[in-house]
Amino acid sequence: MTSYPPARDAGQRKHDALKRLETDEDAWVSSASGEGPPCLVPLSFVWHDEQLVMATKGTNPTARNLRAQAACWVALGPTRDVVLIESTAEVIASDALPDDAGEAFVKKLGWDPRGRGAWVFLAFRPRRVLVWREENELADRELMRDGKWRV
Repeated sequence: MTSYPPARDAGQRKHDALKRLETDEDAWVSSASGEGPPCLVPLSFVWHDEQLVMATKGTNPTARNLRAQAACWVALGPTRDVVLIESTAEVIASDALPDDAGEAFVKKLGWDPRGRGAWVFLAFRPRRVLVWREENELADRELMRDGKWRV
């Protein structure tokens, strides 16, 4: 029989998820356009102003998919420490990202795609956030609904 560590309360899970958003560098992004197969890719990110900001080439499937269909999922962490974020994404031209978001991106990730015509930024606004480690946290895993934290 598997024994799990004690379940974290919602406040601790929110704290842990926010820490991940601040410190992790990479996330999995799942998108689909309705025209073709879904796409799942890892992208580096910065958590800035309550959204995840990422960059990719504008011709990549993720950028194309998000232009066609803004709804998507972003996942952080391993299978025993999940932060799953249902989001609405915006595709932003490489020269149109607000300066403060661009500076936060460069400071955290160490490279600057601003002004590079082939690149775009992706801004993900969370709508729903699910956080859990083990089965004993599944029942209360929804910490955000309709863009509002529940805890």
